[in-house]
Amino acid sequence: MEGVAVRRTSSPAQTSRWSALAVLCAGQLMVILDGTIVNVALPSIQRDLGFSSSSLAWVVNAYLVPFGGLLLLSGRLGDLIGRKRVFITGLSVFTAASLLCGVSQDPAMLLASRFFQGIGGAVASAVTLGMVVTLFPQPGERAKAIGVYSFVQSAGGSMGLLAGGALTQAISWHWIFFVNVPIGIVAALSAGRVLAFEHGVGLGKGTDVVGALLVTSALMLGVYSIVETANYGWTSAHTLSFGAAALALLLAFVARQTKAAHPLLPLRVFRSRDVSGAMGIQALMVAGMFSFPFLCVLYLQKVLGYDEIHTGLGIFPVSVAIGALSLSLSPKLIARFGPRAVLLPGLSLVMAGLAALGHAPADGNYAVDVLPALLPLGFGFGLAMPSLATLAMSAATPQDSGIASGMFNTMQQVGSAFGLAVLSTLATSHTDALLGDGASTASALTGGYQLAFRIGAGLVAVALLLAATLLRSPATAQRPAAEEKPVAENAAR
Repeated sequence: MEGVAVRRTSSPAQTSRWSALAVLCAGQLMVILDGTIVNVALPSIQRDLGFSSSSLAWVVNAYLVPFGGLLLLSGRLGDLIGRKRVFITGLSVFTAASLLCGVSQDPAMLLASRFFQGIGGAVASAVTLGMVVTLFPQPGERAKAIGVYSFVQSAGGSMGLLAGGALTQAISWHWIFFVNVPIGIVAALSAGRVLAFEHGVGLGKGTDVVGALLVTSALMLGVYSIVETANYGWTSAHTLSFGAAALALLLAFVARQTKAAHPLLPLRVFRSRDVSGAMGIQALMVAGMFSFPFLCVLYLQKVLGYDEIHTGLGIFPVSVAIGALSLSLSPKLIARFGPRAVLLPGLSLVMAGLAALGHAPADGNYAVDVLPALLPLGFGFGLAMPSLATLAMSAATPQDSGIASGMFNTMQQVGSAFGLAVLSTLATSHTDALLGDGASTASALTGGYQLAFRIGAGLVAVALLLAATLLRSPATAQRPAAEEKPVAENAAR
């Protein structure tokens, strides 16, 4: 394509595009696993290192804040200096930080190491989807590759819960971090061998230092204000002031992008209705869906009395269902009917699964009350996630695929942080109210979780409505291959 500034010195076909995909997904899986693997180990970490109850949450938040804040900048850096270089750098930082987490002997060292883990995770994962769509330009193969990527992205959280419980109980919590070290080393070395080298468009084609500072500060402050609502509340001066500062910085960033000679985030990326719609729909879907592992873990442990390993096994059917759809059926359906037609039933199944969890009773039975809700969640997510990824990257040119990938991941992180903060707060408030009315502990906890699941189903229902009304019909979205080039060129103008 004329005008594409990304130059390759070796072809993916000379190595193996599918080997490259395996390396990219291995790195992404390691990063995604780390977002949840630590959750089941928190009680052990608190006992061993002496965390207070209020500071324990920062074992998770110290990772989330830099991860959510740096995705957009990292994605653009991939376009400018080469996505392979950025990916390997991110893996190296993440692996080194994992080792430091594992050897931590006090809270300060663990939190600092988790912060650097978040930086490495953001740098590596921001460019992964962009590299996937560049490796697989043909619609059929791209659908299969995105299906594999979506499985890793979606199922990694559930797999992390299982792995975290098993490692913590069998050895110690230190090994939830040590396990990343050999995987990270092998992935980084393999990436150096199988990924094609890219020069990128060059820093002179897109360096926007002021824009980078504005958007990174805005996202970090925004994620920080959201995750701290558990301590300060939504209407506190702390939350409102940091939230207002994040919004002001974000607005300043958008204003700068309209005037900058080389914007960090070219606004042409959002001219496609499918791309803009997919980003918003994804934020709503993950806001409703990504709180489910956290809340379902609490329900299984605090209400049904499961230990760590059985909790992980209880959540694992979601990963199996996601894999069954995203690795085989979803790519074929997307290639045949278009991503919008596959997205709608996917969102419907996710909504139904959350609504079913909203009726799980205090004296519930896993086989009767939980598993029948988890399966539609997994099947629905296995349909919806590849469809959204396809739509979000549909108008990205090769020189913009890194920033589009970073934006897609940013929307996921912000949506999940917001959804978890809102739904967990509402669940806690409702539980406290029920306890005040004399309900038993199990009934009060269950009532709180039920409310959160139902609100999550409502958020996904809004996403479904937007998908049905905003996105283009399959016939419009599914253009012949010969028409794709002029469409992409028009979108870039």
